Amino acid sequence: MIDKLAAATVRHRHVVLTLGLLLVGVNAAAPEPASVVGQRLLILSSLAALVLAIVVMGVRPACFVVQLQVPAFATPGPAWTVFFAVGYLGPVSTRINALVRSTREGTLSTFDLVFDVLWMVLAALLVAWAWRGHGVRLHPSGVRQTWALGSLTVPWEALLTPQIPPAGNRRPWLPMRITEPRLVRRYGIPPSRGALRTDIVDAGFLAAAIGHYVAHPEHRAAIGSQAEYERLRAALPRSG
Repeated sequence: MIDKLAAATVRHRHVVLTLGLLLVGVNAAAPEPASVVGQRLLILSSLAALVLAIVVMGVRPACFVVQLQVPAFATPGPAWTVFFAVGYLGPVSTRINALVRSTREGTLSTFDLVFDVLWMVLAALLVAWAWRGHGVRLHPSGVRQTWALGSLTVPWEALLTPQIPPAGNRRPWLPMRITEPRLVRRYGIPPSRGALRTDIVDAGFLAAAIGHYVAHPEHRAAIGSQAEYERLRAALPRSG
């Protein structure tokens, strides 16, 4: 049940986030503060979204999403970021409404302005992260990991086969065995200096897939095609 909910949320994350942004716009533009009932409903819906975010954090599917246009094999976008963003947008819309009213009434303080701007910047980062579905991608040229503030790219030539963690491993990171650090490219603030996120994908599956392409460079050029993905899943001992 939880797996299906997470998969559906990832698949329709743009719709979910768009609806959340529309509700934020309506609440933020309201001429008067929400009624007591409306405020309670907003709080309850935000709490429900945050609880769902915590629940689906444990979902780690053993699969990739085939991105034909990139081309790449990508880890599914984390469902928890969608729920977390939606839950966070509720309080943000209330702050925006208060900011607009305070500005009109001339009662806005510098502290409130700075505080509200920080809230909105964080909300924008969360929505951008959830919208793009940042994670790990396998490209014909190497492995790339992104998040809202930066990226880390490691070419295949700089990698050794990673150690496959034991079944049931719940660590959030898979260490990469980098042999040529000078070939590694980092932009912005990378999510890690030498490890891949496994809070969004089965760690054993990810390690096995990377190890397969480290050992079989002749298959790298086909990464990103549906046929190659089917061949990869058939070749992996732990393809889920």
